[in-house]
Amino acid sequence: MEEISLKAQELFNISGFNVTNSLLLTLAVSSILIFLSFVINRKLNIIPGKLQSVAEMGMEGLLGLMDSTLGSSEKAERYFPLVATIFIFIMTSNLLGIFPGVGSLTYNTGSAEVPLFRSPASDLNFTLAFAVISVLVSNIIGMVAVGAFKHIGKFLNFRNPISFFIGILELISEFAKIISLSFRLFGNVFAGEVLLTIIFSLAPYFIPLPFLFLELFVGAIQAFIFSMITLVSIALHTTLHEEHN
Repeated sequence: MEEISLKAQELFNISGFNVTNSLLLTLAVSSILIFLSFVINRKLNIIPGKLQSVAEMGMEGLLGLMDSTLGSSEKAERYFPLVATIFIFIMTSNLLGIFPGVGSLTYNTGSAEVPLFRSPASDLNFTLAFAVISVLVSNIIGMVAVGAFKHIGKFLNFRNPISFFIGILELISEFAKIISLSFRLFGNVFAGEVLLTIIFSLAPYFIPLPFLFLELFVGAIQAFIFSMITLVSIALHTTLHEEHN
């Protein structure tokens, strides 16, 4: 059975920078999405075809969900690129990470044979980076929407001891959100990879197919949950303050 490693394996080193198999797949996902964005942008038509119609239906569905969460179609259109990018990138990373053949490609590091590619979200560095981006950007959006001092005043409120204590709890909750987002995504994707590795080693033919489809579903759901939590954070940071004005 293939060795299961909790951390991403190093493939090679470039001027002191370690390139891991999860980083390599992250770069591959980025390149694929950038390439597809250019291709799709050149093929957009006023009268949409079948694929364009499906894509537009998906966009309208996400915009409708964001509108109901944010309470404003203007806000939904403004923050759509951020939420959609998070969803598409994480979902593509999750799906490519369990794509048949990806895990079977190996690379000889000189000391051992390691998988050439690994699902980015099964590396805690990837999920932690996305969680930090999600929390930081949602707070920056809150500052832009209501003003930097009003937003910071939510966390540092010296009006009275109770308000100060509540502000500290709010600040702690932001750090807790980083931990929650990163470990939730990492745990689900890593557990799925471990499950598939064990199932394929025990029954390498048609029996693993239901588990493979299950992991495809879980990968899409985790991307959706991550993007929706980011959306709710944006809604709280932009709407809650406005209600106090």
